[in-house]
Amino acid sequence: MGAMSVRPDTEAAAQQGADHAPHRAGFACFVGRPNAGKSTLTNALVGRKVAITSNRPQTTRHTVRGIVHREDAQLVLVDTPGLHKPRTLLGERLNDVVRTTWAEVDVIGFCLPADQKLGPGDRFIAKELAGIRKTPKIAIVTKTDLVDSKQLAEQLLAVSRLAEELGFEWAEIVPVSAVKDNQVGLLADLIAPLLPESPPLYPEGDLTDEPEMVMVAELIREAALEGVRDELPHSIAVVVEEMLPRENRPADRPLLDIHANVYIERPSQKGIIIGPKGRRLKEVGTKSRKHIEALLGTPVFLDLHVKVAKDWQRDPKQLRKLGF
Repeated sequence: MGAMSVRPDTEAAAQQGADHAPHRAGFACFVGRPNAGKSTLTNALVGRKVAITSNRPQTTRHTVRGIVHREDAQLVLVDTPGLHKPRTLLGERLNDVVRTTWAEVDVIGFCLPADQKLGPGDRFIAKELAGIRKTPKIAIVTKTDLVDSKQLAEQLLAVSRLAEELGFEWAEIVPVSAVKDNQVGLLADLIAPLLPESPPLYPEGDLTDEPEMVMVAELIREAALEGVRDELPHSIAVVVEEMLPRENRPADRPLLDIHANVYIERPSQKGIIIGPKGRRLKEVGTKSRKHIEALLGTPVFLDLHVKVAKDWQRDPKQLRKLGF
């Protein structure tokens, strides 16, 4: 994620201020109905390197999804179980957990996709948010790359009205496109001042370049290269997009969902990797999954996709994206 550039005229002033500005650190959670763009946004903020789970009792009871390290602030993104209309007592208990979490974090980001009209699901969450008085709430209008400016303006207005109707105010309303890396830096700039003054809560580098993800990617790459080393020795890169514990699993039967992309340089190489009727890719999945399960000590569901990143080895931007 590129740093936001400061205009030259403000640079000196910013530097002066930076010497006195206290460091801030705290917790934020992103809420929103399924598919509102929460994971993609987390990945973009953290810089594509997303944490698996870390339950550090001294700092948080919640699953840490990623940590954004900045000069002036450290933002810890935590997970909350999804909030839904409870049909059962268990559902109500889960919702109580959510409300407790919301009251404990320093900032709540409510993700609302730009390309979908506000629905009952959004209203339900907003109503709950209205009840949490103290925590600042930022409305994040996601997926702005999917709409034109007129549609975006209408959505921003609708989001603003939603809070008015429910009797609260957004601390900020920010349109972003995580996919296009548009305004993601600005979002971090807006969240930082809302965090309490505090030294960093985690060591620099912690949970950002998650070694387990790197090792998992390496195991998939090894399996993908087996048998085609001569044809594609260096054209394969693997990026693990996310590793998430599957929700609603019994404690004794956990399952880790791993979504990974296998990148090659040319469309003609796709067939080599996938094989006739997808057989090769299936073998790659089966083989690497066994190794990954042995490494992580937990059952894994591996979702593999093959993508073409044209001449990625010679393109600095692609290399960065693929983690080189």
